[in-house]
Amino acid sequence: MADFLFAAAAFVLLVVAAGLIRILRGPGDAERMMAAQLLGSGGIAALLLSASNGAAAVTDVALILALLAAFASIMFVKGARPARRP
Repeated sequence: MADFLFAAAAFVLLVVAAGLIRILRGPGDAERMMAAQLLGSGGIAALLLSASNGAAAVTDVALILALLAAFASIMFVKGARPARRP
């Protein structure tokens, strides 16, 4: 079981690293926001992997990170929408 968790953590780390590179080199704001969502998902996955090893307190942190990632995408969409003129 420990080997599986180590492999899963290594995969999550690689995905987060790819997302970080995409944030730094992304051509547009939408691509950067999607990469930030990927970083949030990777962080949640890493926290839940550590929770499976016995650190139960990080489950709350993972839930808060998921909530913040959702709010970040909502605010991005609201900010990207053109303003209506009456």
